[in-house]
Amino acid sequence: MTPQRPPHRPADFLAAHRGGGLATLLDQRGAAYFAYAAWRTGLKPTHLSLANLVIGVGVSTGVIAYIPAAQDGAPWWPVALAALVLWQIAYMLDCADGQLARVTRTGSDAGARVDILCDIAIQASVVAVVVAVTSAYTPEMPAWCGAAFAALWMTNLVTAVMAKEDDGVSMVKSTSIAVRLIKLVRDYGAVIAVIALALIWPELMWVVLVGFGAVNALFLLASIASNARATLR
Repeated sequence: MTPQRPPHRPADFLAAHRGGGLATLLDQRGAAYFAYAAWRTGLKPTHLSLANLVIGVGVSTGVIAYIPAAQDGAPWWPVALAALVLWQIAYMLDCADGQLARVTRTGSDAGARVDILCDIAIQASVVAVVVAVTSAYTPEMPAWCGAAFAALWMTNLVTAVMAKEDDGVSMVKSTSIAVRLIKLVRDYGAVIAVIALALIWPELMWVVLVGFGAVNALFLLASIASNARATLR
């Protein structure tokens, strides 16, 4: 006789999240329903990771492909609204795969690697959107600015992966106001919302590029200082 799966509710999946900033916590709530639906239909965490990949990269590709039409006069707001909604859905799926894996105990090392690789691909596509829009609407911006932005963005991924390997513990444990503000600005749920909304005013995308680049640079320096100090105690 096949053993029955234990009953679950969306609240069970929400309780399994690993925290985050305000925007991420809101996404985690939506993710709980995706995780619950996946459990009800027999889907695995990797299915959610791959759905996240398809939606996230698909949206970014669509935005970049739309740039020539927008420069010819097509409005940005429908694309910005679609990107805002679909990127958030993709991120909810990204949160949901971990919730599903933890609650149903179906996680694996291979599945975790797939999740991280999908995150890298999606975030690379989001970076490409910011750089492509900035290049199209602010051509005087030096090329090295886009390269620096892309490189510093990797701080998000590196520190996130390190935190996951350390049971979700933040790389920077300081509770100072400055560090809290930097972490708030780096909240991925908020970041993709800001980038999507910035598409309505593409001439100002350079502000997003410079702003998030600076924040990631500060967080990188704070991470190095915090961990170096810990090793020297």
